[in-house]
Amino acid sequence: MYLSAVANHLTYVQAIILGVLQGVTELFPVSSLGHSVILPQIFGWTGIVDAESSQSTSNFLTFLVGLHVGTALALIVFYWRDWGRIIAGLWSSTKARKVSTSAEHLAWLIIVGSVPVGIAGLVLEKHLRSIFAKPTWAAAFLMLNGIVLFIGERVRTSQKARHGRSSRRSMTLKSLSYRDGFIVGASQILALFAGFSRSGVSIVTGLIRGLNHDDAAKFSFLLATPIILAAGLYKLPTLFTSSGKEILGQVVVGAIAAAIAAYFSVRFLSKWFTTKTLLPFAIYCVGAGAIFMALVI
Repeated sequence: MYLSAVANHLTYVQAIILGVLQGVTELFPVSSLGHSVILPQIFGWTGIVDAESSQSTSNFLTFLVGLHVGTALALIVFYWRDWGRIIAGLWSSTKARKVSTSAEHLAWLIIVGSVPVGIAGLVLEKHLRSIFAKPTWAAAFLMLNGIVLFIGERVRTSQKARHGRSSRRSMTLKSLSYRDGFIVGASQILALFAGFSRSGVSIVTGLIRGLNHDDAAKFSFLLATPIILAAGLYKLPTLFTSSGKEILGQVVVGAIAAAIAAYFSVRFLSKWFTTKTLLPFAIYCVGAGAIFMALVI
């Protein structure tokens, strides 16, 4: 039932809209999954919303695979120099069986940080999606996401006031411990609930652990890249099934739109967080969540 409904309704215009939506909201701390659940409902694309919350395989979930791959590829392109150093660092540290450089340290930070959310995603994603990937839940969690962003900024401000320029407050990615990297990575588990933002919760956690906004955002984006890419590649074979081939054109168009939107989003945000904070996104999440809640109830 879901296959035919979604195949009949997922147009190229919808593919572009959803691709741009994915590329922007995956990186902006406003929850891509939450928006992909709420906005189709508001637009009247009820078949898409039903498929998103279904536990069964659907054309729409196959379509999301392409969007995730497009977003991940945009992140790789934007940070290609960093990824070159990270891969080289992983190789050299594995050969030497020790960590000596900042690139080697960052490589293992990303691996350590990816473990908890990777395991949680495999075990819990389908179950949580079937229960909570619904417009009312997504709107409520989006408001909570805004509150988390507010709290993160308040805690960060309080820490700076108490400690001034102590070593804890001047922590960088070079000095971030593996324990802190694990904690930042584990925070992304919240993003399995539609409405919570992967980048939002990980940036907040990075701030609380002592990173500045710039480093917290960069670590969040680097940490998200293998997770987003793995989630897409894990389900990539569904694109080559008979049902997947029905929307191959929409997948390609949507993935391109997502990649372009993601590239310009990360370019904008990498500059934004050098001088600005999460507060505007917190205000948006609380306000938009309240409006979405009123519209979908």
